[in-house]
Amino acid sequence: MKRTLRISTLLGLLSVICAVAFSPASVWASEEERIAEGVYIGSIDVGGMTEQEAADAVNAYVENAGESVFILTAGESSVQVKASELAVSFTDMNVVQEAMDVGKSGNLIKRYKDKKDLENGSVVIDMALNVDRDAVTALLEEKAGELNREAVDNGLVREDGEFVFVSGSQGIEVNVEESIAAIENYISGEWDGSDGTIELAAEIVEPKGTKEELSRVQDLLGSYTTNFSSSTQNRCDNIARATELINGTILYPGDEFSVNATIGPLDASNGYELAGAYENGQTVQSYGGGVCQVSTTLYNSVILAELEITERFNHSMIVTYVKPSMDAAIAGDYKDLKFVNNLDTPIYIEGYTSGKNLYFNIYGEETRPSNRVVTYESEVVSQQDPGTQIVATGDPAGYIAVTQSKHTGYVAQLWKVVTVDGVEESRELFNKSTYKASPKILSVGTASIDPNVSAIIGAAIATGDEATVYAAVAPYTAAASTTPEQPAQPSAEEQAIIGDGQIDAGTTGGTDAGNTGQ
Repeated sequence: MKRTLRISTLLGLLSVICAVAFSPASVWASEEERIAEGVYIGSIDVGGMTEQEAADAVNAYVENAGESVFILTAGESSVQVKASELAVSFTDMNVVQEAMDVGKSGNLIKRYKDKKDLENGSVVIDMALNVDRDAVTALLEEKAGELNREAVDNGLVREDGEFVFVSGSQGIEVNVEESIAAIENYISGEWDGSDGTIELAAEIVEPKGTKEELSRVQDLLGSYTTNFSSSTQNRCDNIARATELINGTILYPGDEFSVNATIGPLDASNGYELAGAYENGQTVQSYGGGVCQVSTTLYNSVILAELEITERFNHSMIVTYVKPSMDAAIAGDYKDLKFVNNLDTPIYIEGYTSGKNLYFNIYGEETRPSNRVVTYESEVVSQQDPGTQIVATGDPAGYIAVTQSKHTGYVAQLWKVVTVDGVEESRELFNKSTYKASPKILSVGTASIDPNVSAIIGAAIATGDEATVYAAVAPYTAAASTTPEQPAQPSAEEQAIIGDGQIDAGTTGGTDAGNTGQ
């Protein structure tokens, strides 16, 4: 029985094979062959199509699929993108030839199997789509702002002289390399060409600063105060605004602080107003005029706390709200004050204004000996008197005015002095500063209908002697803007820039409080 069955089965198989091998279709094949009915490339029914028609159908499918929308998720964040933005493509057109070969190529057994598969349903040829890794990388980087969520660090606020802990929150950051792999796997394996959702690989970012770590911020490490009582209202407002932006900053060990990055941009949109500032030896109106006093006051509190200064510039001309070499200028993107928390614990920066005084305090954990005191001493190495520059103008004879006040040039240096139990232990050169000299400019009118008058005043100007000029001009004006007996003083704007006086205040190393010695 078994033998009979095997023979009959074999005979049936041979008859089918012969039918396939010698069918009229194989003998009278058309010049343009078609794919067998029931053949699919992926989800595309290509049965009955020519090779070109199948290729066109595949390309059309990929093009239409590019309009599909994917939702990319990272934690609670998500963005929508089109498949075309991932540069979805299909390059393996061998599948079209594979479809053409169903039931028509291979040995007799393979062709027989293809025929049976078609009789029982369909033959599906896998169609694997690909994405462009560069396009996906660029897209993820572009969408990083929407997908990533920055961690909010744990912090502190100072209320009624006490620190209060403020809890932060976790952040999330997309892992670009792993997310590319997730997108590739989805497109090539799961995607059916319709809209879909892809979960990206993302990592939790923990906030900085534990409650225990921040509880160690208790001690006053450095403090400094300056006064701005003669400043214009705009300058006062600028000082208050910049101080507000710095106040409450926490720096963890190794963190670097930039004044420019923290208080900028210096424009109206960030709350700044026009006020006097130095530019190329002249007083000009500039947004943020006055913020250099903020950086200077902060600088002095930072060096008393003995944090590491990584960038500091002096002003182009002298200011007097601190002594020479104790200032720190801010200008554009080329002058900044930067420092690093070089301690093993966090620090907290407190800044505020009160009664036209500007205060900065640096808090942290005091580890310096209480009998060790740090002060800073300013030394003027040399100075240069710029003299007076007398300029003839087209104003009427009798006009005379100081259009720029004199600024003495200085070379100065700052010494860091450490004493222990009142005895000097060390004295080291901390910085050196050079301030440009800027002459007093006296503008004198020479215009007159009488050429003799113009000649007399011109001759006086030529002497370069201020007293001679005043004497020559006096007969032609009842009230000169400036007289030899009353030397010109800086304008209100210049006085605000130069300085309003300094309050000597600061804590030294250790727990003892004292002044800076200035």
